[in-house]
Amino acid sequence: MNNKNRSALLPIAIFVGLSAFFAGCATTGMERSEKATTTMQTVSEEISKVVVQLDLTGASLNDLTRVGQSDVKSAFDSYSANVLKMDELEKKFTIHADEMKMRGKEYFAEWKKQGNAYANPKIRALSEQRRAELGEVYGKIAEESIGVKVVFKAYMSDIKEIQKFLSNDLTLKGTDSIIPISDKVVQEGVSLKDALNRVQEAINVASVEMAQQ
Repeated sequence: MNNKNRSALLPIAIFVGLSAFFAGCATTGMERSEKATTTMQTVSEEISKVVVQLDLTGASLNDLTRVGQSDVKSAFDSYSANVLKMDELEKKFTIHADEMKMRGKEYFAEWKKQGNAYANPKIRALSEQRRAELGEVYGKIAEESIGVKVVFKAYMSDIKEIQKFLSNDLTLKGTDSIIPISDKVVQEGVSLKDALNRVQEAINVASVEMAQQ
């Protein structure tokens, strides 16, 4: 290829290269948004499962300690199965909640970094305004999540210890003696469910705001 042809193709090559570069930048934010939104959806789905299981676990514990329970062994087996399911869900929720936090942190950190790079002050200000607005919506998730994982772990510890206690003393006196504690734990489950529902509502609001129209 002669020098004349090379000179003619050079601007085209530069244009193609820059187009690919800017196309990559344009999709980066959308990709991060999609990852964050997908993770939030996963946590929301996990919360729905946990809420249902909290009701089932509480009901099985009430049934186990119910006055006049004629089949304590079956009731205990049912409660134990629910404790196992609850344990599995708690572990999944913790993993996905941590991932959601990480995705959100990455999303807004990169947005801030790119926003500061705008040469046009009006675009830079607009970027910061939108980041702040969406950050406030996303921040509601963190606000509602405060202490949820701690309370969840405490609840799991309690229902497991009740199970362990009754496995050693599945007698009338054993079940009667644990009633004050089991009643308290059932109420803790209700409070945990309410807290998780608030987190889920915050996630739903943020998901709508971050949805790509």
